[in-house]
Amino acid sequence: MIATMEHRRAATFGLQRRNACISRILNSLVVKPSNLQPQFYHEPVLLAQTLALLAPVEGEVFVDGTVGGAGHAERILETGARVIGLDQDPLALDFTRRRLARFGDRFVGVRANFENVAEVLDRLGVGQIDGALLDIGVSSAQLDTPSRGFSFQATGPLDMRMDPDAAVSAADIVNGAAPEELVRIFQEYGEEFEARRIVRQIVVDREMRPLQTTLDLVRSVEKVHPRRGKTHPATKIFQALRIAVNRELEVLQNALNTFSQRLAPGGRLGVITFHSLEDRIVKSFFKTGSTKWLDRPEWPAPRRNPDFQFRLLTPKPAIATQEEQNRNPRSRSAKLRIVVKNYVR
Repeated sequence: MIATMEHRRAATFGLQRRNACISRILNSLVVKPSNLQPQFYHEPVLLAQTLALLAPVEGEVFVDGTVGGAGHAERILETGARVIGLDQDPLALDFTRRRLARFGDRFVGVRANFENVAEVLDRLGVGQIDGALLDIGVSSAQLDTPSRGFSFQATGPLDMRMDPDAAVSAADIVNGAAPEELVRIFQEYGEEFEARRIVRQIVVDREMRPLQTTLDLVRSVEKVHPRRGKTHPATKIFQALRIAVNRELEVLQNALNTFSQRLAPGGRLGVITFHSLEDRIVKSFFKTGSTKWLDRPEWPAPRRNPDFQFRLLTPKPAIATQEEQNRNPRSRSAKLRIVVKNYVR
């Protein structure tokens, strides 16, 4: 009974704390880019919803696992919280450190994949954290930089590495992977129905000469699937390769487990996804972790879920308002899901 009353008081306090910051957040929806290297700036999606639900307050410790242009991190810091920002891209991290320099030692930038957050926290002497945010996927700055090779809309090297020092690039996979492996990648990560036909064409083309640029790959795809309508036929192929190069789905699954272990009771974990493959992983993980009892037809009675650890703050994902979608078209596919770590399991 005492534990139940404490849990209710803690939950009530958390709700009051979130509500108290909503008015502050909604008064400043649009983040204006600084004058530091504007090519690295990108407008953060779902900013108001994210901050209202994460509800950072002074003195708390948050991890921004994909700090990027620091749009979310800057607003968290403005509440008085501390932020540990992780990013694989050294140029983005350099920009972010300078942009957030006014916050002094309340911001610590670390070059790392968020999959390795436990190692980072251990190195910094941080045990538990009060909140974390993962904004999954490629940033606008990376998409808009042809030399990074993420976009089919400009010619650049066939790269797609979020960490420019990573060993394997998209060109390595396209030119070196066995045909069946390419089919698997395009089907599993891109949900591409024409995967086999596209792979056959890629094999023919790479035997003549290696595919080294984004335009080379686009031409191979268009031979099989000519461009019609608004969606470019190479969209799913580029998505699949990016996921494969950066191990995005594997990294996400590993990170969800690690972040949940480092959350303090009452800590919040938020994840923003941009396509169904990522969202399924997050949705499933959060649903499993917020289900107290499990039941199966063959069981005589329900059993307590050993993985029960969360309270779900977003039964349905938060999505961008029409105003934000009009202002930032890349927000149209964004979904935000957030959980809070239980006080009593």
